[in-house]
Amino acid sequence: MELAFLKGLGPKNIALLHKLKIESLEDLMTFYPFRYNFIKRSNINTLEDHDTIIIDGVIEDFPKVFYINKKLNKLSFRFNIGAKIVGVTIFNRAFLKRNLTVGKSLTIIGKWDLKHNMIVASEIRFGKLERETIEPIYHTTYGLSNSSIQKWITACLSLNLEVEDYLPNEIISQYHFLSKMDAIKIIHHPNEIESLKKARTRLKYEELFLFMLKMNYLIANKSITLGLKRKIDEKKVKLFIDSLPFSLTHDQQKAIDDIYLDLISPKRMNRLIQGDVGSGKTVVSIVAIYINYLSGYQSALMAPTEILAKQHYETLNKFYEKFGIKSALLTGKMKVKERKELLSRLKNGEIDVIVGTHALFTDDVIYQNLGLVITDEQHRFGVNQRSNLKNKGYTPDVLYMSATPIPRTYALTLYGDMDISNIKTMPNGRKEIITSIKGEKDIKDVLQAMYEQLQLHHQIYVVAPLIEESENSDFENVHHLEEKMNLAFGKLYHIGVLHGKMKDTEKENIMNQFQENEIQILISTTVIEVGIDVKNATMMVIFDSYRFGLSALHQLRGRVGRSEFQSYCILISNRDTKRLEILSKTNDGFKISEEDFKLRGSGDLFGVRQSGDMTFHLADLKRDYNLLLRAKEDSLAYLKNHDIEKDDKMLSILLDSIIQA
Repeated sequence: MELAFLKGLGPKNIALLHKLKIESLEDLMTFYPFRYNFIKRSNINTLEDHDTIIIDGVIEDFPKVFYINKKLNKLSFRFNIGAKIVGVTIFNRAFLKRNLTVGKSLTIIGKWDLKHNMIVASEIRFGKLERETIEPIYHTTYGLSNSSIQKWITACLSLNLEVEDYLPNEIISQYHFLSKMDAIKIIHHPNEIESLKKARTRLKYEELFLFMLKMNYLIANKSITLGLKRKIDEKKVKLFIDSLPFSLTHDQQKAIDDIYLDLISPKRMNRLIQGDVGSGKTVVSIVAIYINYLSGYQSALMAPTEILAKQHYETLNKFYEKFGIKSALLTGKMKVKERKELLSRLKNGEIDVIVGTHALFTDDVIYQNLGLVITDEQHRFGVNQRSNLKNKGYTPDVLYMSATPIPRTYALTLYGDMDISNIKTMPNGRKEIITSIKGEKDIKDVLQAMYEQLQLHHQIYVVAPLIEESENSDFENVHHLEEKMNLAFGKLYHIGVLHGKMKDTEKENIMNQFQENEIQILISTTVIEVGIDVKNATMMVIFDSYRFGLSALHQLRGRVGRSEFQSYCILISNRDTKRLEILSKTNDGFKISEEDFKLRGSGDLFGVRQSGDMTFHLADLKRDYNLLLRAKEDSLAYLKNHDIEKDDKMLSILLDSIIQA
């Protein structure tokens, strides 16, 4: 049902909700809180200076406003909390003055200034809240507050709309689950922790059950999917491999052998190649495309960013030039005439391999005979994006590549519908990245190490976990780091800043400048995790590194060490250094992912929140792994005991996500 159906929700707020990917009332109901504030009243007599305080009282006198400058004002008043009267000060809330009348009840949240008998407030709430409150906190966007989202969700729930419950009745009975609507209501308006836990478990389980049901259904049916008929001259494949300017590693050759056997098989290939950054997955894909070319079919290589797509295109051209293979790059920025001409050549079969981003699967992109689809960093694309591309041809073979190795048992659960090839051995000549852990007190040593690399005319990545400073946070952010780096190196070297809130054109411009060595120090958030190959970058400095999962840190570290130069990674952290020591002992991504999985520390296995087919409203594949295993067993039992083809409801759920997969 459309959002406009909700009374009082106008076009402006609907547009803001769209920014949060809320397109319907069903989306609004399932836009769950990402965390909760557990508000408990403070005993002011036990608080120390600068402690957080949450306290009720009434306004004792009329508030006064002081204007410090054009951008800063201070509102102050006396506040009667029963046992005593304290002062309250809040900044940049002058507009509240008209509503702060003597005798009005408030709840104040802020910091306790013991010396001055005063609360420096961060929030003023009108009325007296219940003694203990569980407050849902939602992701927001500029112009849309947490309270606004709460208001619209409450209004939506009051309509008592029907929600599709995807769990079979036997599962609901087996685990004594709440009804789906009851769980949704509790998750948005929790009264106590136990019922909140039950509601979250119920909704998580449904997501995981559906995921595993789809996965197990695919596994059961993958063997009957017929692929393309091919004739491939194995001698020509060997000649192409021999022409490469380097020798393949054992694992690369094994992966190519797997792909060759897949392509000559009557079954459709559905293979995942996983290996560390720099392990040589791209070379494997180059050979795979050549094998596909020999059999007379077109190939498509999809990358998550235009920068990476361009990099792949340039690499392919370098290897294919003398073999007469015609390649092309399709981006969203092409001029209309140029795009039209390229698409015409693709449709007529004049292009053998095309490289691009999601632009490859738009409706106007028509292939003459697409035979191979390669998706780089596959977990960054949704199931619909990947399906749209592989449905462009008549059952093209599919190859996925991922630089995020995951434990074998975990891979079998998540990627059970795929065959997996692992590339563990690194190409000859690659030096291991030297990783060290430093505290913030060691910042002078870090700056000295950076200076030594800059003097060698090398470049450096500096990573911060946040884009902007958030309340009550001491984590480094890109803007603070920019100030620090400018102070240390600004007169000698060029410094650039990159983060996810920038426009794509701005990001591309900064990355191109870094690639051309016009920028020597690039300060960034984790958007560089999948970026261009800058061989001259030899140092990675990561602030507040305890905030990241080990796999995420390993992915970031993989941005350096891509040449014959010795490279370094410095992890700056004042906490959890024992966990980080794993990174200083090994560069093996498979070992690191195993440790990351065991520890279940901050971050997650993929370095980013699961995306693509693994986008869940609540469930987290790592944190909820035991629940995932239970859902796996239950889904297998359900498929065994039910004829899905005759179950219209469940079949439609499955087909909705895996059409022609």
